[in-house]
Amino acid sequence: MTRQRQERKLWDISPPVHDRAPVFPGDTPYRQRWAATIAPGCPVNVSEITLSPHVGAHADAPLHYDAEGAAIGELDLAPFLGRCRVIHAIECGPLVEWSHLLHALGGTDERYALPPRVLVRTYACAPIDRWDPALAAFAPATIERLAERGVTLVGIDTASIDPADSKTLDSHQAIRRLGLRVLENLVLDDVPEGDYELIALPLRLVTADASPVRAVLRELDELDKPGAMQ
Repeated sequence: MTRQRQERKLWDISPPVHDRAPVFPGDTPYRQRWAATIAPGCPVNVSEITLSPHVGAHADAPLHYDAEGAAIGELDLAPFLGRCRVIHAIECGPLVEWSHLLHALGGTDERYALPPRVLVRTYACAPIDRWDPALAAFAPATIERLAERGVTLVGIDTASIDPADSKTLDSHQAIRRLGLRVLENLVLDDVPEGDYELIALPLRLVTADASPVRAVLRELDELDKPGAMQ
């Protein structure tokens, strides 16, 4: 018997973007001015915005960490859309180690295999109104082990998958070698651990090193959950 699909809950995991939104020190903050405003003879408001593509929730392109890498508008969208797992590693310290994720990796039952997208929550409450120089990042070995498990996209609720003061960007170089995609600066404060559908499509910016995304998670349909009867 066919079961009807139900309306599914959404979680918006994107921080607000405005002129006080924190950015990496030295990066271009969000700025907006009105190029036109509604008035006699002008029927519309039209704004002009200036910002780093790393403001707010964003997807890095290989061009960000590889001089010969692809721009964000060249990337396949498939990694940014589909089943993902949110894992809590709250207050894990400076690096997300493999041991911080083990509790949520699903054991050996293939029905509960790790999805191809993994988002890690490190903050109890994400600092959406300030820059955090002590942000948590991925240990490169964690990136390597996630890739071994079939993960194609990693995400985190901090501004970078590398420590803020890193000059070698070891985790970015790991995703370069492994061909993974990355989302940064998510807000996972209200998201329980578990599996979801991720929707976080970058803009088709054909020469840019990153793109803002409106990242959301959607509750899985009962028919899509592990072990569900079809």
